[in-house]
Amino acid sequence: MRKISTYLLAGLMTCMLAGCANETAPTENPSTADHVYKIGLAQIIEHTSLNTIRESMLAELAVLGYKDGENIQVDAKNAQGEQSTLNSIMQTFAGDNKDLIVAIATPTAAAAAPYAENIPVIFSAVSDPVGAGLITDPNKPDKNITGTSDEIQVAQILDLARTIDPELKTLGYIYNAGEANSVSNLDKVKAYCEENDLTLVEATISAAAEIQQTAQVLASKVDAIFAPNDNTIASSIDALNMAAQQVQCPVYVGADSMVQDGGFASIGINYEDLGKETARMIAKVIEGSDISEIPVKVFDTNLYTYFNQTTADALGITIPDALKNSDTTVIFE
Repeated sequence: MRKISTYLLAGLMTCMLAGCANETAPTENPSTADHVYKIGLAQIIEHTSLNTIRESMLAELAVLGYKDGENIQVDAKNAQGEQSTLNSIMQTFAGDNKDLIVAIATPTAAAAAPYAENIPVIFSAVSDPVGAGLITDPNKPDKNITGTSDEIQVAQILDLARTIDPELKTLGYIYNAGEANSVSNLDKVKAYCEENDLTLVEATISAAAEIQQTAQVLASKVDAIFAPNDNTIASSIDALNMAAQQVQCPVYVGADSMVQDGGFASIGINYEDLGKETARMIAKVIEGSDISEIPVKVFDTNLYTYFNQTTADALGITIPDALKNSDTTVIFE
């Protein structure tokens, strides 16, 4: 079992002796020697998953030698959940002649895509980039867009739910129908429920303010709820958890950070790793690589099982020892 620790950034130092200007020195990256590389970084909304990606990405860029305010300039924007604001942000990035747009989450990447003809785009945390119309071939990006995919392991998460509760018969799925990643994951959930004789009850919301009331109704009808890595849900997951816990209904979620924020359990990647890989892609572009040379990185291996112990206690659920003591299990206290 692992415990989550604070992300540590290793410091970098470049040592030069005074008066040795003619000595051989580390070669500066040609793309930053006489030009501060301008990056437009945007996210659709503020929540733990997206913030973790952003912070680990910036930290890894610094480790790689690219520091905001020194040899790169990062213009970070948050649309606060408003699509119109997101579109305005992308227009501003284009008007400012950014060298690169980094788009965190599917709605942000979709807003950035129209500008990819002139500005390369790297996305992060897009569950289904092909389904979202961002790319046609993950191995050979052809639209000046590439990035990292946090494909949700729907079957594994729902297998976990049935391991915890072998009597599970009715599953709730709550999501924002306006988010392409949530819709694509619904298709996977439907297929799983059909194959395993589960009854699926859908509940849609369009804004965070609708979550609590919708969740109260849904939780009263089902044995468990599954919430994907839906940005609207993740931004107000406390409301979902509170409503579900009132009727002892566990909430399985699509991201580790959503477990950290109170969801009961998930199986998936570590979002810090996603941010780091996104940073490595950014570094390649800064150093001259073409987007077409950088395949989409799908995080579907080296997965962890995540539990929130406080939530388990509130639900009266005992985490099986075989899972609790596994080297691939992370327990949030």
